[in-house]
Amino acid sequence: MQAAKPLPAYLVKRYHGWKATTYAENSAWYRRLASEGQRPRAMVISCCDSRVHVTSIFGADQGEFFIHRNIANLVPPYEPDGAQHGTSATVEYAVTALKVAHLIVLGHSNCGGVQGCMAMCSGDAPELEETSSFVGRWMDILRPGYERVKDEPDPAARLDQLEKQAVLVSLDNLMTFPFVREAVESGALTLHGLWTEIGAGGLEWYNPANGSFAPV
Repeated sequence: MQAAKPLPAYLVKRYHGWKATTYAENSAWYRRLASEGQRPRAMVISCCDSRVHVTSIFGADQGEFFIHRNIANLVPPYEPDGAQHGTSATVEYAVTALKVAHLIVLGHSNCGGVQGCMAMCSGDAPELEETSSFVGRWMDILRPGYERVKDEPDPAARLDQLEKQAVLVSLDNLMTFPFVREAVESGALTLHGLWTEIGAGGLEWYNPANGSFAPV
């Protein structure tokens, strides 16, 4: 017996409002999306954080972005071990089936996952070291980034740097996927690293020429 329950009333109300307005005014477009399939030009890997709203940041409509969200917008390295890999499967589908032209990793300020990684790697969150912690084992992906910033004396600056390391570690790991590397080297795919400051509405991009982030 499953424990699923009916939707909360406020979500039902919002759905009916959307169906009567936004959908009704654009029903032909929705039917076209359904019949012709999706052709997104870009994939965005962002955090699950409810404050990060990718489509709002870029003013995107339905069908523009293929979006994958996970804790701290991380991409694991290529591991063809026969296990279940949600993020890796999404990347594979975007690159090999949808053939997106751009793959964007979007980090953000005040990331709870990155804060957890910082605490775990600093020895302040032993519960995340447990093998039973799904969050802890996922945040292991970011340990190389922590090693790069751990000597920063200012805690706020160290956290800011680790949030950006989450983007850089993911970009590095993307290039371990053979089909990603092949698409990048052939010019069919470009990788992009971004970081958004939620409170100020800022957006920074990673410039590989000088190895730093700069305002867009």
